[in-house]
Amino acid sequence: MSSLPTASPAALSIGTLAKRTGVKVPTIRYYESIGLLPEAPRTGSNRRSYDDGVVNRLRFIRHARELGFEVEAIRQLLAMADDPGRPCRDADQLAHTHLAEIESRIARLEALRDEVRRMVEGCAQGQVRSCHVIEVLADHAHCLHDRH
Repeated sequence: MSSLPTASPAALSIGTLAKRTGVKVPTIRYYESIGLLPEAPRTGSNRRSYDDGVVNRLRFIRHARELGFEVEAIRQLLAMADDPGRPCRDADQLAHTHLAEIESRIARLEALRDEVRRMVEGCAQGQVRSCHVIEVLADHAHCLHDRH
């Protein structure tokens, strides 16, 4: 990955920044508060003022969030992007770890789907006293999987 483009002198309001990036104003403020975005300089009327460098950084953050990266991983990836001469093995490792987490989550969701499907298909649509859904929810021993 190449480094993020540097800032230009364009002054943008927080509303304009939100429109350009598709990130809501409260989220931009939150990212500032946790240090993912630098604190914005203020105008004479105390309004935040952003440049194109922040647009690019915020787009990076948004895309990483869309891909499911946690805030701390994004913080590390931003630090790497800010140091373009650094080897990319750390970024690769973060991505591999994230991929393993995604694959684990998918496996758990597939097991969950199978359990709920089995539970629903086993329901005879009779009375609650003989309802398979209630029976399975009341006793985990009726499940196919230990964890779901």
